[in-house]
Amino acid sequence: MGIASRTLIQAAGNQSATAVFLQNMTLEITPRQAEKLPLIAQNVAPGTHVFVALVDPSHLEDQITAVAAVRKLGLEPVPHVPARFVRDEDDLKRRIERLAGSGDVTRYLVLGGGAPEPVGNYHCALQLMETGVFEANGAKALGVAGHPEGNADISRLHGEAMLMRALTEKQAYIRHAGLDGFISTQFLFEAAPVASWAATLRENGIDLPAFIGIPGPASIKTLAKYAAVCGVGNSARFIRKQAMNITKLLSVSTPDKFINDLAAIHAASPELKIMGPHMYPFGGFDKLFDWLSTVQR
Repeated sequence: MGIASRTLIQAAGNQSATAVFLQNMTLEITPRQAEKLPLIAQNVAPGTHVFVALVDPSHLEDQITAVAAVRKLGLEPVPHVPARFVRDEDDLKRRIERLAGSGDVTRYLVLGGGAPEPVGNYHCALQLMETGVFEANGAKALGVAGHPEGNADISRLHGEAMLMRALTEKQAYIRHAGLDGFISTQFLFEAAPVASWAATLRENGIDLPAFIGIPGPASIKTLAKYAAVCGVGNSARFIRKQAMNITKLLSVSTPDKFINDLAAIHAASPELKIMGPHMYPFGGFDKLFDWLSTVQR
């Protein structure tokens, strides 16, 4: 199953499509959420893939510490490596050596990064890949970002075709290097854009397995904040509409329909390679695990 992780649930017999889909769940944390790792380890299976984001270049030391903690708890760390946060090849070598050494990291999510200007020589993920630094330090798999609803920053400057071309080039490099590859997507709120996007990828020869970003249970206010900051697409409209109703701001939204719809696509159309959910715990890990305990039945 490639990079697929497993959730704690070990249901036997006739599992629902959603329970099967959730067996491939991955999680994302920030370095400052490392204190939640013992709770995470109690609620997921050993070997679950935990992505450690890097949203600020000054948080690199915290990321390295968090990655080591993920490994120590028997989970599989997958650090983000944003190109725009890397100064030069020496900087890249040092951080990958440290991540590989302290966290026994073999899988990375290589990104362009959201910074408006690079801190150094790199502005896109492919530039980092082509250094060969990852495989030189024992990498077995490289992940890339996916945008089922497009990426406004890239599309505005280069057009939608650039996104497809970039994925094609990254897949070609991953295969040339003899590595496994995967796509981890930005979060969104409904399944229809995911199915359309995945079909387009396959039509264009991109067959990397895709893990779909899903916001965990959170208040409408919280979801609207993240949607605004991250610039997610049309599927966020319903969140913005609900946020306009002050009586709904503090109500908790759960992604039941979204994940059930994705699970149905996973079961009915395996050729699309929509492999599992990538959970963003925007409302906190307690809410996430309480919700998961209900949908995994």
